[in-house]
Amino acid sequence: MTSTESTDRPYAKYPVRIGVQIQPQHAQYADIRRTVAAAEELGVDVAFNWDHFYPLSGEPEGLHFECWTMLAAWAEATERIEFGALVTCNSYRNPDLLADMARTVDHISDGRLIFGIGSGWFEKDYDEYGYEFGTAGGRLDALGEALPRIEQRWAKLNPKPTRDIPVLIGGGGEKKTLKLVAQHANIWHGFGDAEVIGHKHAVLDQHCADLGRDPGEIERSVGVGDKRPEQIGKALLDVGTRLFTVHVSGPDYDLGLLREWIAFRDDINNK
Repeated sequence: MTSTESTDRPYAKYPVRIGVQIQPQHAQYADIRRTVAAAEELGVDVAFNWDHFYPLSGEPEGLHFECWTMLAAWAEATERIEFGALVTCNSYRNPDLLADMARTVDHISDGRLIFGIGSGWFEKDYDEYGYEFGTAGGRLDALGEALPRIEQRWAKLNPKPTRDIPVLIGGGGEKKTLKLVAQHANIWHGFGDAEVIGHKHAVLDQHCADLGRDPGEIERSVGVGDKRPEQIGKALLDVGTRLFTVHVSGPDYDLGLLREWIAFRDDINNK
């Protein structure tokens, strides 16, 4: 890291980390469990699932499993990695209950949970499970109301969480979402090329400045899609991204691309 990078992007102080989103669709749970174990053995830093009730691609009524009961199982099935949802839908659970669920999974895992959360967007989930879909703005307002309740509940629980549970907020809305990140999050997760992500970082940095928060306290994360590290890795690294997440889907969870990103991480961190 150059001195310019350190000054302009204080979040560039973080080491490179690699995540994998193991999408819980089109596979039996035994296959998902084996994939989590294989990813941990390969050396991944973070394993994520997602918080949906139906597949997002492929057969819309295909095999699918619930997020948080799965995370509790992952807490027991893994030993080293951090893990969490990418991301929990705020709309689906009472915020105080969600805080208690997260605290419990945090304890089961001896402090390895990342609390990923967002405002929700997949209308089929809402319609099929009886939640009010409302508007994007209304769902973001509800997330803004829920986050302080979650933090307050963590402070009241007995026993308390094992650590200050890292909060990851996903989404790129510049007026509301990134302001919530500046107020509440330890990690911001977004999507896009280096130009888009660099712009979002600048917006988030400004929200931090407005609130008097050090932007270096927020790790910057991105989903890499099906791109290889030689295609996008350096450009995203140069704008301050430090957590790169590969997604894999059932029924055949191919970890080939994940291996390439782990090698990219090791090359960067060992320089």
